[in-house]
Amino acid sequence: MTIDATQAIADTRRWVDRAVIGLQLCPFAKAVQAKGQVHYAVHAGDDLDQLAERLLAEAQALRETPADTRDTTLLIVPHALHDFYDFHDFTGRCERLMRRAGHEGELQLASFHPRFQFAGEDEDALGNFSNRSPHPTLHLLREASIDRAVEAFPDAADIFERNIDTLDTLGAAGWAALDVGAGAGGRP
Repeated sequence: MTIDATQAIADTRRWVDRAVIGLQLCPFAKAVQAKGQVHYAVHAGDDLDQLAERLLAEAQALRETPADTRDTTLLIVPHALHDFYDFHDFTGRCERLMRRAGHEGELQLASFHPRFQFAGEDEDALGNFSNRSPHPTLHLLREASIDRAVEAFPDAADIFERNIDTLDTLGAAGWAALDVGAGAGGRP
């Protein structure tokens, strides 16, 4: 399936709205989404060096843009890094590049992938779905925003366990019913 930028963004927005916010997998996401402070960007190519450069450019743009305008960035990669382990290795490379570029202490990098798998978990374990997005996605977050969110949600450390419980209760059929995969963003 060929995914253009418009479709990749629509898919990702649908996933954020239905899964991340709808299931409250991230209690911090609703406010920034409602305020329009989530920047959705797409890297349409498959060259990883260019993707790394794009990520660094997005990181710099995030730092230069006021938080009340852009609080976070989702860089969607529909045409590369389809293998989760390659994606995981690339994410580590990007974390090192961000440190070298001086973003440590200002920005954090999170990652989401259609085949995300926590270490030591079975591929089909429902807990993995807390980090499963329609396309490989690199998420840039402001550390100051994370700190504010954690202050507002004192039980932030419990989010992971609550997500596991939510997904276990939802089950595989419930996740499928959310219809948040690649290509879903064009459907009602």
